[in-house]
Amino acid sequence: MLGRTANSLFWTFRYLERAENTARLLDAGIRMALTRDLATAEGEWRSVIETAGRRSAFEEHHGTYTGIQAWNFILRDKHNPMDVMDMFDGLRSNARTARIAISSDLWDAINDSWMLMKEMLAKPVGQRAIGDVITAIRRAGTQIHGAMEVSKLRDAGYHFARAGTFIERADSTARILDIKYYLLLPSLSYVGSSLDTGQWESVLRSVSGDRAFRWLHAGQIDARGIVDFLVLDNRFPRSLAFCHSELREELRCLARFHEHEGTSNELMREADMRLADLSVEDIFDQGLHQFLLDFMSANAKIAEAIGEDYRFHA
Repeated sequence: MLGRTANSLFWTFRYLERAENTARLLDAGIRMALTRDLATAEGEWRSVIETAGRRSAFEEHHGTYTGIQAWNFILRDKHNPMDVMDMFDGLRSNARTARIAISSDLWDAINDSWMLMKEMLAKPVGQRAIGDVITAIRRAGTQIHGAMEVSKLRDAGYHFARAGTFIERADSTARILDIKYYLLLPSLSYVGSSLDTGQWESVLRSVSGDRAFRWLHAGQIDARGIVDFLVLDNRFPRSLAFCHSELREELRCLARFHEHEGTSNELMREADMRLADLSVEDIFDQGLHQFLLDFMSANAKIAEAIGEDYRFHA
């Protein structure tokens, strides 16, 4: 497979995953804001913008953090260097570049979703429409992933697409876990308070893990349990352990197709060794923030190595 086509498939599904994760983040923000008074709700929307990595860009053009300002900035604002509409543009553009390597069903699902987003985000999104927009983004992810699973040949392109998915998903979970708690908790004096519990509930909702966690833990919210769930629990499809388990398998398949292991396989083994036999106590002893920074750095290096190994830009 040509490096350019492999790169396009890899980024098609990175953009899709990024858009889905952003929709989940917005949904969590809306749910949390509904339970707050005006001042506290602004804090929650500041949290959402911070987690999306867009605080500086947002504050250049807005002096307050209202819901309608925040979600329109994230979804469709030209001052946002990567809004959701940009993600869908990147998704469709990369899919078009790889058109010869994807099925008609997959292309139709991508193109239909892009056209729907163009229509829904053509004008500012109001209070009554935001729920429909979030649902449409998440449904697009389900439809596109479903079209790939039922129609895409299990060739190298399939594994590049899935590698892009799990690289992006791992980065998103780590980033949300880091920023939503450690960078946004106002003071250590809040640990164990109702605000602390609210922050953790927001973390779980941001990764669509609240129901699964409550089912596994009888509804008990605690920091160590949630970190164990989002980092080490291989049953949850957005945990760091699950993402890297799937990514390892995709890289193994790619190495088999190309009859050669590259730097990405070596870095993947190193990442596996760091997670193997790790306990939640080990993570807190190291410091959750530092652990997540190290994980995100290793994840980014694997992504870069995939591009070099398979000559994405050749």
